[in-house]
Amino acid sequence: MQATQTDTATRPLEDVASRALEEAARQGASQADADVSTSQGLSVNVRLGEVDTVEYQRDRGLSVTVYFGKRKGSASTADLGAAAVRETVEKACAIARYTAEDPYAGLVEPEALARTIPDLDLDHPWDLTPERAIALARECEAAGLAVDARVSNSEGASINSQRSTGVYGNSLGFLGGYSSTSHSLSCSLIAQQGEDMQRDYWYTVARDPADLEAAASVGRTAGTRALARLGAQRLSTRKAPVAFTPDLARGLFRSFVGAISGSSQYRKSSFLLDAAGQQIFPRFLSMQERPHIPKGLASSPFDEEGAATHDRELVSNGVLDGYILGSYSARRLGLKTTGNAGGIHNLLVGSSEPLLDEQAFLRRLGTGLLVTELMGQGVNAVTGDYSRGASGFWVEGGAVAYPVQEITIAGNLRPMYRDIVALGGDIDVRGGIRTGSVLIGEMTIAGE
Repeated sequence: MQATQTDTATRPLEDVASRALEEAARQGASQADADVSTSQGLSVNVRLGEVDTVEYQRDRGLSVTVYFGKRKGSASTADLGAAAVRETVEKACAIARYTAEDPYAGLVEPEALARTIPDLDLDHPWDLTPERAIALARECEAAGLAVDARVSNSEGASINSQRSTGVYGNSLGFLGGYSSTSHSLSCSLIAQQGEDMQRDYWYTVARDPADLEAAASVGRTAGTRALARLGAQRLSTRKAPVAFTPDLARGLFRSFVGAISGSSQYRKSSFLLDAAGQQIFPRFLSMQERPHIPKGLASSPFDEEGAATHDRELVSNGVLDGYILGSYSARRLGLKTTGNAGGIHNLLVGSSEPLLDEQAFLRRLGTGLLVTELMGQGVNAVTGDYSRGASGFWVEGGAVAYPVQEITIAGNLRPMYRDIVALGGDIDVRGGIRTGSVLIGEMTIAGE
């Protein structure tokens, strides 16, 4: 069964994958799969108008996994030549013969495999020369520095353009592949007033370069954000409502995704252990997985095992519908794969209540903290305990009063999820989790 968007980029990789699978069968493997990929890209960094780095990148690789019954072995190589493919399969087979049997090992169930591959419009190569990339980065940085005389220094502006092609095949007859691109532009600037120095940044990322925010706009936003942080104060320790901007709210939901992943569940290392069917969020909150959004940054026609991806209601009326599973974790839990080997594909966080615009969201916050930056990795995936350094703005009477810094926010994710009181309409699509701002009713803020 071939399910490939055949093009000039995937065809040679299909040949490599097929050769690896044929060699695995010749060496006696009962099952096998092969993942072949190539990527190339350009990245440019500019600081204060001077070119810091210009880098070309070109990678390729083959990963082979073989099964002898329930014994598994894997090997990889960056050489796609016939001799290297044969040697890599030999190494995988040698490893498999010495590993212990795992009753859950094996390829995905045949009925889960993708039969067709929808065109998700993921491939938009950018004919970007180093000279043009340097000019765009300079334009971005200069626009930020021109915002105000106090925006006086820079950590630089960066442009990155990547194109990847991947093909996956297995001994069940699946062979599928496609090409995809990712392009980004970012800028980090420093504002200074007296002894007070503050930095902030902004970025844009898209599959299609035509969808990127204008370079000057990215720079101006970075400069404006840095400027707004001047005069930041510390807060006294207190409990108060805490709001997260969309790029930070994504992290809250990323912890949720990790907690309901199959590996966290069968290892019993999740603060949401056995939580399917339970009320995790308030009734107004919903989450849908939408893997086939055209140009989506996490869109994919099939997962890392060749299983078809499909639309799914993950959270309805605040209740968790099920877990995020590949075939191995599904078997460990006595369930079926959800087509999520390798992760989630475009998680959309929504509300049955109207999403609030910026002013309405601040009014709903009333008096509390708006977090715009988080520091540290203080999230315990087993207990759900949450404690991170933060900075942002203190809000009083629904209006920003002053910037704050050097504080810590703390709570536990399980009650924090239940205490979400509002979602903003400022949906951020620059990642695999799409959400607006999130307001939590109360958290502990540790300061002076």
